Order: sequence, then structure tokens, then C-alpha cells
Amino acid sequence: MNIKFRIKQYIKMFIQNKYLPKVYAEAVKKSKVDSDLIILADMHSDKLPFSMKTVFDELIKRGKMPVVYCGDIGRMSLLKGFIFMRKFMKLYASAGTVYICSYFLPVSSCKKRKETKVIQLWHSGGLLKKMGYDTKDDIPKDYKGNVTANYDLVTVSAPICVPVWEQALGLPKGITKPIGIARTDVYYRDSWNKKALRKFEKYYPEAAGKKVAIYTPSFSGNASDPKCPGLDMGIEKVFGGLSDWYLIVRPHPNMRKKYPEYFDDRSRKVSTEELLARADLMITDYSSILFDYLTYRKPFILFCPDIEEYRKNRGFYLDPKDFPAPVVKTAGELKAVLSTEMYSKQNTELQLDQFFEKYMGACDGHVTERVLEEAELR
Repeated sequence: MNIKFRIKQYIKMFIQNKYLPKVYAEAVKKSKVDSDLIILADMHSDKLPFSMKTVFDELIKRGKMPVVYCGDIGRMSLLKGFIFMRKFMKLYASAGTVYICSYFLPVSSCKKRKETKVIQLWHSGGLLKKMGYDTKDDIPKDYKGNVTANYDLVTVSAPICVPVWEQALGLPKGITKPIGIARTDVYYRDSWNKKALRKFEKYYPEAAGKKVAIYTPSFSGNASDPKCPGLDMGIEKVFGGLSDWYLIVRPHPNMRKKYPEYFDDRSRKVSTEELLARADLMITDYSSILFDYLTYRKPFILFCPDIEEYRKNRGFYLDPKDFPAPVVKTAGELKAVLSTEMYSKQNTELQLDQFFEKYMGACDGHVTERVLEEAELR
């Protein structure tokens, strides 16, 4: 564990265990719970995350006025980060419902009011790499404080995911429910897909008439020192000799500083999620965006140069070799699979259907409705 990561954990422990509980306690003394105060909060993005967009839209449709409280704390100074969390705690003290879609330390830093409901939508479905308390890269074993406390509902994509989430996030029985991942609802909407295709044609005109592959690598190591062996190995050179293919590289957001060339204007105009409608093939390693892509039942390849190291250091819930797709470790193997179209032979329609139903079966286009029903916002 590097020094920077350890220092960050000590700061987080101070904030969670000392600072924020006091802010919340003082705010509780001066406020009452407002059942109409609905907050959508995130500390990894300056704007409303894609994972909460369907919930936001449905709340607006139902006449609610949700408060969007988002900020990328990783880009803030320490002082601005404290101010961001302090302001949230004051809102939290009187909130009726709070929606989050990833770890959100302030929510779990105090003993919240019983009247306030916290809904963890999470940002990914399916099962693959270990997370939460199951891996030191997310939450070190010596971390003092429960970073997943106060959840009243955690949504997952299929029944098979429930026990894994309960263990990984240290959740009590009964609050993790397989009602689906709300973000996936848009993939079932013709209007959304048609709009995504139009945007693609506008911003990627050079891809016309070609097969489109999107490379969506996650990262190895922890967020403070991310690595991407697939990019370092030179995946773009593989496609250099394949004239019928057009490759788009979309790394994990945590790799923005290391690989800024992939976070250009077009990546801001056309989101990774919008690329899924046009993609003919996804190449990834351990990224959960794969499970979104599976909604379309299209083929994929797992390009995992560091699979053995990753297995040893982080670990898997589901072995990549059990996925209905080729697993390759080198650029040469990847090119061979592409040239022989082996990816389509190991991604049959039946296999993809069965895999989707097992790990994403609750994602049927109507998840947001069920989430709001569970939150008693009929």
C-alpha cells in the first residue's frame, strides 16, 4: 500500500469519525425532517451521474423537485472538500430521501435519523471483480469506520448478486434487493438509442461503413495509482492493420491524468454509455460497463494481460474464463481472435441470453419504477 493511499485513508477516518458526526448533530438540533426533500448526491462527478439520471427524470415527471448535490472531490482542495461535505451534512439532517450510486462517505458518517431513507442505486450490475470489504484496494482492513452504514435499500441486478453485495459491503440482511440497476432502463428505449446513434454519426463520421469496437478498460491497483496494461501494451497497433474496424478507446475515469489523450472533446460529447448502441464489439478487462453492454446481446472480448496478477491481488467473484467470450492476454492473441472472428463463435445468442438472465435478469427496462415503489414514492 503506497504512502499517498494510506494518508488518504487516515484523512477519511478523521472526517468520518470526528468531523462530520459533529456537523450532523448540530444540524439535527436546528432542523426537522422534510419528507419532500429528496437529494441525489455523488462525490465522484461534478454533474449528475448517468447512474441516477433515470431516477431524477422520473422524480421530475412525478412533480418532485430533487436537489442534485454533486462534486468531484478528487479535484477539490482539502478545504473545498471539507466545505462540500459540511454543506451536505446540513442538508442530510433534514432530508426525506437520499439517493447515491457509489461510496459516499458523508452518508455513512453518523447515526442518521430514522425518518431519512438512503437508497444505494450502485453504478454497476453483474459480478466480476471483488469490491468493498472483500479487497484492500477499496477498503483497507485497518480502516476504522463503516463506509456503507445507513443504507435502507441497495439495488442489484439479479438474485445471484444479493449475497455477494451483503458480504462485500457489510450489509444487514433484507436491504439488498434484486430489483435491477436503474441506469439500464435507457437501453430499452428506442428514442434514447436513436438519439445515441445520431450523436455517434455526427461526432464519428470517419467510422461510417466500418465495424466499431470500443475498448473500455478498468484499472489495476488502487484509484490513487491506476494502471492499464492493455493500453501500455498498444491495443491501437492491433487495429492499425484491420482496415474494416474503427476503434474507440474509453478508459476508466480514474485514468484521466495518466492517459489524457483519451478524454477529449468527443468523449464529453458522446458518453461511453451512448456508444453501446452503435458498437459491434466491446473489448474490456474487468470493467462493469460490460454488463450494461450485455443488454444489447452483442459479442465481447476480455483482454486481460495481467489476469493472474489481478486474480492474486484483487480477486474475482466470477472467473473471466467462465464468461461467454474469448479471454486473451497479448496483443497477438487479440489480433488472432479479431482476424478469425473467434469472438462471435464464443458469443452465441443463446449463451449471451443465458448469461444476461443469470447476472442481469432484473434489468428489464422498468427498474426505476420499482426503485421508487420501494422508496414509497408512488
